[in-house]
Order: sequence, then structure tokens, then C-alpha cells
Amino acid sequence: KNKTYQDVHNKAFIYDVTLNKWQSITPVPIETPINGLTGRLASVATSIKNKAYIFGGYTVAKDHSEISVSDVYSYDVINASYQKLAAMPVPVDDSVALPYDNRYIYLVSGWHNDGNVNLVQLYDIETDTWQQASPFPGKPVFGQAGGNVGNTLVICDGVRVDVHINKRRSYAAEASCYLGKIDKKKPSKIAWQLLPHPTGKSRYRMAAVGIDSYQKIVFIGGSDNPYNFNGIGYNGQASSPDNGVWIYDIKTHGWQVKTMSNATMDHRGLLFLDDQLLTIGGMGKNQQVLQTINQHGNINDYL
Repeated sequence: KNKTYQDVHNKAFIYDVTLNKWQSITPVPIETPINGLTGRLASVATSIKNKAYIFGGYTVAKDHSEISVSDVYSYDVINASYQKLAAMPVPVDDSVALPYDNRYIYLVSGWHNDGNVNLVQLYDIETDTWQQASPFPGKPVFGQAGGNVGNTLVICDGVRVDVHINKRRSYAAEASCYLGKIDKKKPSKIAWQLLPHPTGKSRYRMAAVGIDSYQKIVFIGGSDNPYNFNGIGYNGQASSPDNGVWIYDIKTHGWQVKTMSNATMDHRGLLFLDDQLLTIGGMGKNQQVLQTINQHGNINDYL
């Protein structure tokens, strides 16, 4: 809650929806602690059937040095057990993990140690192998958000790195959205195209999810001022959460822009359960770390 390097941990918890109850589970493993550090920030996760898949993240040392971790684990929620999987070819954090066809997981762009990468790394859960998919066409970013409905992906925003003459590089919000179509016969092939941005104003670390039954991809929250893990912007200004809701319609190829009653930021993913949009934790006003399951309303409230 203090948002310092000492607060980073690898604790893990599971929530039983039926019992409305949290319980602790075995901490997320790390194959080789980095300088004694086991906790990491900005890991990404997704699920296929009864398993959660956890990718990467980065460790933060006392001197604020950050190292991207290549570890990948699955967690079987039925058997309550982790399994180490093939490591990422290029370790990334603050990426997006999107599942497809109950077999593949796409990691789109993200940060690798010293800078962003434009890679789309494709993991096959059946063969425990990686391959490179068609690269991300936009400026490489971290803290972007995305979702998919079937073989259609939408990725929005994040933070790019700008380089300058005779001064240090800087971080800048990137307001851009891209649509990708996965080739159904060759999953490593993605046909990318630029999408109109819903607002023209970037948001960082939104929560997003694709909803097959509604043929929509929903983005919520985030902040218009990119920041480090303490919630203070790279520009030195405190960051505030946003209450925006963006909905991309797969059928009409159009956006709806709405607002919700609560504003949150610092998310990894958006959950969709019984038509409800949910996030877990994140940050609220004044960069306060949240310990709640945040309810963002019924999807039908926005349609």
C-alpha cells in the first residue's frame, strides 16, 4: 500500500464467487530470484478453461533498477497447483495477454528491460512452445490495453518512448488503436490495421475485455497521465483515475464512449461475470491502492 520497492510481493489469492470468499494460495513461483527478489510488478495474466496463465513482470531493487522476468506459469484452479511453462523468448512486462481458440495466447508489445518492443509473442498451450507472430504495427508501448472477440484483436494506447537530441529520452502517452485479424489457418499471421481512436486522448493501464456473447470489446478506467508504480506521473504530477468507458463493436466497427460512476486506474484486466464488469484492486483517488472488487456496472447499462 505504500507503493515502494519494499511493497512488491508474490503473494497470491483466489476468490470463490459462490462462497463470496477470498483465500490465500501458494505464492507465485519464480525460477531464479533476481538479487533475492521474488515479487514482481506488471505481470500479465489470462485464462483458458480451468487454468490461469501468468507471464513475466519485473522486479524492483532498492536502487530502483528494474529487470524483466521471463518466467511463465499456469495455475490449475481445480487442483490448486502451479506448473512452470516454457519461458518467454523476450521477457516483457506491462504487456497484454489475449487468449484465442482455447489454445493460443498472444503477448502484444510491452516493456523489455531497457525499452519497448513491437513483438507479438505467441504461446501454444498444447505444445508448450513459443513463436513470433506478425509484429505490432504501432509504436511499441507499455501499459496498453486490449481485448479480443474470436480472432479479432483491439489494442489501444499505452506509453511510447521518445528520443531527443542532446537530452535523455522521455515517456509519452500514445493515443492510438489497432485492430488485428488472426488468420484462422495460420495463427501466427495477423492482419493489422489502424482504428480511429474513440477520444483522441490516451489512457494508461486501462482494464479491457472482449465479450463474445455481445461482440464487444470494452475498455474502462486508466489514467491520462502515465506514471511509475507509485502513481506519480513521469512528468512529476500526481496521476488521477478516469471514469471513461469505451466500447468497440465488432459488427458495426464503431465506438461508443460512456462514463461510469467510479474512476479507477492501474489495472491489468477487466473481468466479465454474469453481465457485470469487474476489476480487482488497482488505484483510486489520490493514488490509493484498492483492496476491493470494483463493480463497474452491467454491460447493458452502456449499450
